[in-house]
Amino acid sequence: MPQTRKILKVSKSKATLEGAGVHLRRAFGFGEPRTYDPFLLLDDFRNYDPADYAPGFPWHPHRGIETITYVLSGSVEHGDSMGNRGVISAGDVQWMTAGSGIIHQEMPKGESDGRMEGFQLWANLPRSHKMMEPRYQEIKSGQIPTVNLDGGASARVICGEMGGVRGPVENIVIAPLYLDVVVPPKTRINLPTASGFTALAYVYGGRATFCDQQDPFAYPREGSNYFDTGHEAWHDDGSLLVFDDGDEISVTSENESLHFLFISGRPIREPVAWYGPIVMNSEKELRQAFDELEQGTFIKK
Repeated sequence: MPQTRKILKVSKSKATLEGAGVHLRRAFGFGEPRTYDPFLLLDDFRNYDPADYAPGFPWHPHRGIETITYVLSGSVEHGDSMGNRGVISAGDVQWMTAGSGIIHQEMPKGESDGRMEGFQLWANLPRSHKMMEPRYQEIKSGQIPTVNLDGGASARVICGEMGGVRGPVENIVIAPLYLDVVVPPKTRINLPTASGFTALAYVYGGRATFCDQQDPFAYPREGSNYFDTGHEAWHDDGSLLVFDDGDEISVTSENESLHFLFISGRPIREPVAWYGPIVMNSEKELRQAFDELEQGTFIKK
């Protein structure tokens, strides 16, 4: 019989200022990496005011990690030191492996009503792949399959496999599963998980009970609805849940549709030395990276 995971930790996203002045909500990041291993950071950059996101994220470096940008509304223009240029819009994903070093920029642009919605996830790379050759994968919405779950629920499979449906992003070291899950009102589902893997859920719409433990976890606050036209809900906190080990999680939605990201990956269990956009295994490696930035030798290819 499958072992249902229990909830280890629940937290709310927090207001953060990043880039050239982008207002966003941080679900986790710059805390204790072991809790989320192999993931480092999850930012919720949904907003309704262009002044709060238009400055974007001008040219900046990364090394030792992968950044995954998933857009729901609006668009993000990307450029990098490998010569990649592109724009991802509603439903698209950008999966950038910084590896030995990359310099890039991301500039968001909202819909005609100002709406900008999306998430950015950072995934760590193990020591053996910290200095791998950088790469860039741009996945359009039509390439991302949907798997049908119990009770009319469904999930977009960005990476990994669920119910025999495999996502388009391949050859990722930490073997992640990244789903965007929608559950109809008053519906219970059991979502299989890989035993021994870290498992996280980020609720960004609706209310639900997870693993029959605490009731309910919600976005936005009770009495407002993210899908209404009222803008007051746009800056509410999303709920992040961290689960212990097991074979599945159970989810029961309340009186409205539930929307959440499910993210899982194989823990790396290595030392983390982290400063800003660069994540290595030691302080010495960090110093070397920043020395190379100053000397103009950061980019290896």
